Amino acid sequence: MKELTRDNLAVGDGHEIHVRSYGNPGGIPALFLHGGPGSGVQESQLGIFDPSRFHVIAFDQRGAGLSRFDDRFHANTTPHLVADIERIRERFGIERWMVVGGSWGATLALAYATAHADRIGAMVLRAVFLGTRHELERAFLSSLPRFYPQLYADFVGLLPEDDRSRVLDAYWDRILDADPAVHRPFSIAWHDTERVLSVLSPDVPCLSEDLSARGDRPLPRTPFMEAHYFHNDCFLDAPLIEQVHRLNGLPGILIQGRYDLLCPPETSYALASRWTGSSVRVVSPAGHSMEDQSIRSALTAAITEMARLMNGRL
Repeated sequence: MKELTRDNLAVGDGHEIHVRSYGNPGGIPALFLHGGPGSGVQESQLGIFDPSRFHVIAFDQRGAGLSRFDDRFHANTTPHLVADIERIRERFGIERWMVVGGSWGATLALAYATAHADRIGAMVLRAVFLGTRHELERAFLSSLPRFYPQLYADFVGLLPEDDRSRVLDAYWDRILDADPAVHRPFSIAWHDTERVLSVLSPDVPCLSEDLSARGDRPLPRTPFMEAHYFHNDCFLDAPLIEQVHRLNGLPGILIQGRYDLLCPPETSYALASRWTGSSVRVVSPAGHSMEDQSIRSALTAAITEMARLMNGRL
């Protein structure tokens, strides 16, 4: 996709967010929100947009990707990210736009949209995650042992026995520990486990290596930001599902993998039941990952459909 602009936007608190735009500057404005939190934008993800029809804006959230920071965790909360999105919209002079995001990107999309519904023309969300502890416990403490018992044993077995009654908090505490000897094995284990849960057919569904000994392996970035957000209930003041009524009447399509173990279909359906104007499109067979071609095709079709609606709204 043709890149139009690339810039760092100072948002205060020691943060500069990296903002890029692509496609047709006269096209339908669309905001793409990456997942994680902490993963950053991958340009390949933007292939779901028709570059001749859309003016696509994507940015690396605070502490992620090419964004700059003095301290990645300082002033890094969901309200900060929502405010950053408004700064970007104003920077580009956009009145209303389509908002597209998946997993954590869907969480942030909903947080932004419920705060600024008048700025939304349409939404396309993939693998809805509402940012609750219940969803994380369901994925790592219920789905994981049910579908990957050996991986669950490896995952929990990394903790001392005293901490196995508080698995998630114990992991996040260690991931955020400043000592590399502490955070290295737990950040890798979290990343690898999450990866298994996100794909239909993982290559190695266990933690078989000595995670402490692999000093040559680059550390994944997302576990640190995820631990920061998840430890703080994603910095949400109120449950998103209780605020989604503010979007009633706005069109939304929820793309959902049938066998998504991280963000299962029940969440998308629960959201749609409270959002008049939204619908769920189930993709099967498919899991969580946007790398699945069937998921990408469904996203492209949904975005095209929403574009037709927006043509009459802009």
